[in-house]
Amino acid sequence: MSPPSPAESAAQLGFATPVIHDRFSESAEVVIARGDCAETLRSLPAGFCHLVITSPPYNIGKEYERATDLDRYLDALSPVVDELVRVLSPRGSLVWQVGNYVENSEIFPLDVFYYPFFKKHGLKLRNRIVWHFAHGLHASKRFSGRYETLLWFTKGDQYTFNLDDVRVPSKYPGKRHFKGDKYGQPSGNPLGKNPSDIWTIMAHEWETGLWDIPNVKANHPEKTSHPCQFPIELVERCVLALTSPGDWVLDPFSGVGSAMLAALRRNRRAIGCELDPHYNAIARRRIEQFFAGELPYRPLGKPVHQPSGREKVSQVPPEWRQDVSQ
Repeated sequence: MSPPSPAESAAQLGFATPVIHDRFSESAEVVIARGDCAETLRSLPAGFCHLVITSPPYNIGKEYERATDLDRYLDALSPVVDELVRVLSPRGSLVWQVGNYVENSEIFPLDVFYYPFFKKHGLKLRNRIVWHFAHGLHASKRFSGRYETLLWFTKGDQYTFNLDDVRVPSKYPGKRHFKGDKYGQPSGNPLGKNPSDIWTIMAHEWETGLWDIPNVKANHPEKTSHPCQFPIELVERCVLALTSPGDWVLDPFSGVGSAMLAALRRNRRAIGCELDPHYNAIARRRIEQFFAGELPYRPLGKPVHQPSGREKVSQVPPEWRQDVSQ
C-alpha cells in the first residue's frame, strides 16, 4: 500500500503546514516535548493515546545513557511504565522494542524482564515479534546478534487490529481448494496472508516468511547522528495495524523522531518526548523535511541493499552532526 504524500497527509488531518508544538493540547497535531519524559507523561490526559511505541534506552553505555545495574535500570523505568499505561486508551496498544542487555558476554533478554512490568498492570501480550536484520555488531565470544524483539500488548480484549492493511503477498495467490465442499474456491485470503510474528521486509518476503527491515547504519538514507535509530518502516507496520487515521501515536523516548514520522506518514497524530536538545532539533528538522517532501526515507517494502564491497560509506549530513565540544 502506497502512503499518501506529505501534502495529502496534512490535508487529511486538517492542517497544511507543520505546526510543531512543545506541549500537548487537544488541538495539536504534532508535539515534541523537550525534557524528561516522566514529567511530560504526568501532564498528559488519561486514555488519550491509541498507540505507545518506543525503543527505550538499552543500558549498553551509548553516548546518551549510563550503563547501570540491570535491576536499577528496570526500577528507574517503572514509573514511566506506570504513566504509559495510564495515558493509553482502553482500546489501545503498547509496542516495546528491545534487544539484549549484555554483561561479561552473558545475555539478558530484556523482553523477558519487561514482561512482568506490563503484565502487573493487566496488559495482555498479543505477540512477541522478532525483528531480523542482516548487519550489526560482530561478537567474538558468542554468535553475533542479528535480531531484536517487539512486545505487543493491548490494554483490553477489545482493540484495534487492521490486519488487511498489513497483509503481504501469498506464496501461491491463485491456489484453490482441490476437494470437499470448497472445491475450486480460493484457499487463501485474496488480500494476502498474515505477515506472522517474524519481521524482515524483503521484495520477495513471501518466499522466506520474513520481513527484512534493515537497521539504520552507515548508508541507510535515514541515518542521523543518533547511534540507535528506529527505521521508519518498522513503526509504519505497527501504526497501520494498531491505529486508525487521526489517532495519537506516542513515543516516550522519541530520539530523532522516526516513530513520529511513521505516524505522520500514515495520517496519525504524533507526540514524542526527548531529553537531548540535539536529537530534539533533528526530529523537528526531519518533520519539516517530511512536510516539504524532502525527507530521506527508505520506502516500505524496498528490497534490502546487497553491498558489492566497493561502496564508500556515506557521511552523516553536516546539519545532523553533534558538536562534541559542547
